[in-house]
Amino acid sequence: MRSSGDPHLVVVGAGIVGLFTALHYQRRHPRHRVIVLERGPHPTGASVKNAGFACFGSPSELLADMDNEGADGALIRVEERWLGLLELRAELGDQAIGYEATGGHEIYTADDPLYTRVADRFDQLNQQLADIVGASVFQWDNAAIARFGLSRTAHLVRNDHEGPLHSGLLMNALMGKAQEAGVMLRVNSAVTAINEADGHAAVHLVNGELLRAGRVVVATNGYASELLPDLDIRPARGQVLLTSSVPGLRLRGTFHMNEGYFYFRDLHGAILLGGGRILDLAGEATTEDGVTDQIQSALEEMLRDVILAGRTFTIEQRWSGIMGFRSTGKTPLVEYVSPRVIAAVGLSGMGVAIGIRVARRAAALASE
Repeated sequence: MRSSGDPHLVVVGAGIVGLFTALHYQRRHPRHRVIVLERGPHPTGASVKNAGFACFGSPSELLADMDNEGADGALIRVEERWLGLLELRAELGDQAIGYEATGGHEIYTADDPLYTRVADRFDQLNQQLADIVGASVFQWDNAAIARFGLSRTAHLVRNDHEGPLHSGLLMNALMGKAQEAGVMLRVNSAVTAINEADGHAAVHLVNGELLRAGRVVVATNGYASELLPDLDIRPARGQVLLTSSVPGLRLRGTFHMNEGYFYFRDLHGAILLGGGRILDLAGEATTEDGVTDQIQSALEEMLRDVILAGRTFTIEQRWSGIMGFRSTGKTPLVEYVSPRVIAAVGLSGMGVAIGIRVARRAAALASE
């Protein structure tokens, strides 16, 4: 049985979803004891290792989602992204998360078949999105290609509802707000197992400690199968590189290619570039951090041929982050998986945009 000193809620994972779940729940129940457990000395998942996109989505990605999952479901998810970004910015503040309203873009090379697919459905897509946003979202802006210094690029679409942010600042702001509200954050507290007995959820820590909680929310996204092996969640590694500062860099904003499988942005005068998972989907379905020659070579080729053609550059840093996907589509899994354990996982690379809303649903379930 739980004692009066046991936590009412334990959240496993101190990423965007985990911390917002704890914060939403704590606000609902200010007298309850809420603990967030993080396996490392600080949050280390995709919430801090992403490329820093406040990502609405690009035309080719959204159209692919509609084709794969149906227009209704894809548009509901677009609305979740749009509302989530508005809520995130309102909750934490643009300055605190380093948000820059420099716009999002998608680029197409001259021989890119995606351009024709997007162009044919461009007006229809904008009409569908206007019902959500209240205005046209995407505009052709080919004149910006030369302004940004891009090469081998024949067409460019602009979206004013997207921009870059600073993932580290976002997480610091969120951690501070959660702790201010009374949430207890425990680092170096890896969870080895969760089971239920005697009216509580038993959370077993790697150091042998046992926490008896009223409810547990597992918010470890791509790592969720380590604790809940029956979940329909598969990991997906996203590789990233960062150049050193590029003198005279003209690029501004966030950029996408190939249904969102490649993405890049400016960062303090340097280029942050990620993606390439499409080149080795099986190999990148892993929870192992690391980078591979195949994908890093493809990213460097994009730097040489498209982003910084004719410019010299050096790679300053390489890293990866682990995302979580479902086999049935991109809709997150937010539900009870047993009487006292809730999963809030499978954000499909959209955690920055939809994490706050996924967390709100998880906190509501934990309050039942």
